[in-house]
Amino acid sequence: MTELVGLAEVRAARELLAGVTRTTPLEPSRPLSAALGGPVWLKCENVQRAGSYKVRGAYVRISRLSAAERDRGVVAASAGNHAQGVALAAGLVGTHATVFMPVNAPLPKVAATKGYGAQVELMGNTVDESLVAAQTFAERTGAILIHPFDHPDVIAGQGTVALEILEQCPDVRTIVTGVGGGGLISGMAVAAKALRPDVRLVGVQAAGAAAYPPSLAAGEPVRLPAFSTIADGIAVGRPGEITFNHVRKLVDEIVTVSEEDISRALLMLLERGKQVVEPAGAVGVAALLAGVLEVETPVVAVLSGGNIDPLLMLRVIEHGLAAAGRYLRVTVRCSDRPGQLASLLSEIAEHRANVVDVEHQRANPHLRLGEVEVALSVETRGVEHSDTLISALRASGYQVVFAADR
Repeated sequence: MTELVGLAEVRAARELLAGVTRTTPLEPSRPLSAALGGPVWLKCENVQRAGSYKVRGAYVRISRLSAAERDRGVVAASAGNHAQGVALAAGLVGTHATVFMPVNAPLPKVAATKGYGAQVELMGNTVDESLVAAQTFAERTGAILIHPFDHPDVIAGQGTVALEILEQCPDVRTIVTGVGGGGLISGMAVAAKALRPDVRLVGVQAAGAAAYPPSLAAGEPVRLPAFSTIADGIAVGRPGEITFNHVRKLVDEIVTVSEEDISRALLMLLERGKQVVEPAGAVGVAALLAGVLEVETPVVAVLSGGNIDPLLMLRVIEHGLAAAGRYLRVTVRCSDRPGQLASLLSEIAEHRANVVDVEHQRANPHLRLGEVEVALSVETRGVEHSDTLISALRASGYQVVFAADR
């Protein structure tokens, strides 16, 4: 078994990071505290330098390279956050960075990585494929590979998040954070379990990219045959060898959340917490909102990153509204006669719902002669309001033939 990182290494990493990274704030969450019946805090790594915790591990790893190694440059693979962390750290240390990113990496993350001075190469459809390209590049050029999670220095750097949490919330009982390859939760578990063995560490994965549950069941890292999630920052198909050993020994539980859970969490964080968070950074909150784990308060949920593509944010907000029952899509079948659309819209207005979009559909072969389908997108106040509206439409003789994303 690979030797685990120790508390001394995490503390040494913190000394290296002094003046480089910021101590991110711990903010209270009133809606989560009310839902869980006790204090819930948000560790805001979304406002860390480069927009995520990743710069911690990247800087510790790169700063410990010898002068000769720095002259060879560094190479990394990432969907975005590790890329920015490596690019920033490389610039601070004085070495050149080449970063391989998936071809579908969010454009703002690509632009930010270039802005920090790195050379970006788009290669592969997943981080795993980009990592293979980065490893090949390292072998060909002699550049030092900065692994996104599976290295002791990286794990130690990420563990400094837990040192801050324990100081900011000394009575914390549960820490919840997202898990991709496992670097963040491994480092946090090292620090937390050494200083507070009673603290419960819970990792959260997106259900569509959850490699840890089958790996833990098998007793070794297992590669997923396929994976997909909006949480690109934790879309990793196989745990690392080093991080797997840390998670298996130190982490109390790994749970999963759905895409709908993540969307709801992002919407709540934006609306109620005024926090801009990317999907991977919101999975801990998603788990708390979805009730997929039992926790003892006080709870700290780590918002691990805030680098979200604005276009994705638009889609996620709409999806989150739909998942919360506040954005209703319905198709109503009614008679095709003058004034019918006005009557339908008036009925909706009477129930104080707002029509966002409307479209007539007459070409459906299932329609009878003289019938029309009206596809509607409607804003409501929640699930109960949506249900009331649908019931009222049906009571008025309208046939609601389709209702999605409620």
